[in-house]
This record gives sequence, C-alpha cells and structure tokens, in this order.
Amino acid sequence: MGMVTMSLMQLLLGLANDMFFASIPAVGFALVFNVPVKALKYCALGGALGHGSRYLMMHFGIPIEWATFFAATFVGMIGVHWSHKLLAHPKVFTVASLIPMVPGVFAFKAMIALVELNHRGFEPQLLEMLATNFLKAMFIIAGLAVGLAMPGLLFYRRRPIV
Repeated sequence: MGMVTMSLMQLLLGLANDMFFASIPAVGFALVFNVPVKALKYCALGGALGHGSRYLMMHFGIPIEWATFFAATFVGMIGVHWSHKLLAHPKVFTVASLIPMVPGVFAFKAMIALVELNHRGFEPQLLEMLATNFLKAMFIIAGLAVGLAMPGLLFYRRRPIV
C-alpha cells in the first residue's frame, strides 16, 4: 500500500472512531432532555455528523473555534431539515447533538490553572495557561451558540437579509 492510501485509511478510521464515540454522549443527553424515542437515532446521527465534520475541518488545518462554529451551523441546518420532515422543533435534534463538542478539557485546564494560582500564588505560566484555555473554551462555546442560531437567523426572518 502506498503512503497516500495509508494516510487516507488512518483518516477514515480516525473519523469513524470520532463519529462513533460522539454519538454516545449525544444520545445520553437526549435521554436526559426527554427527547422522544423515535428522535434518538437522529440525535446520535447529528452528534456524529457534527463532531465528525469538526474532526475533518481540524484535520485540514481549520482552528477548533472556527471548525466548531461551522460544525454547529451544519448540525443546525440538518436539525431544521429533520424538524420539517418529522414535525418537531429543531432543538429536539440539535441541542443534544452539540453536547459532544462542548470544550470540557479546555474549561477543566483553565479551572486547574485558576486553583493553582490561588494555591501557589502568581506565576506567569499559570496565568498564561488560565487565559489561553479560558479564552479557547469561551470562543468554542460562542461558536456553538452562534452556529446553533444561524439557521434561525437565515431561514426564520420576517424581513429579507439584504
């Protein structure tokens, strides 16, 4: 096998792994939010498609903040389509689908740096770690929120955009 084929196989295997494991928390949170049973498969698929699209974008060099925004917009668009098809509110499908993209690791690292600053006192490295991880987590959360709102901003307007 050539190098290109091996790297493509690794990319596809990583993508399948990412999508499979993203669908699990999407279904879990859908159950917490009392989503109807017939919609659970759509939540799993939405979580897999959203996280998988973000994985692909990041693989090709798009920063995580922008990749999250575009993936959330993609999930929002799919949720609008499914809501028309299945006669349910788009949030039934989209909110649980976006949960796997919540930046828990960055928020955790920011909180650890904050606790360490409080415990050890000021150190420039800790402040840098706090600021970097906090800002990254906030921009990712903003990307999720704005991306989720995009279909509503584009499709459910009373006045034309231009």
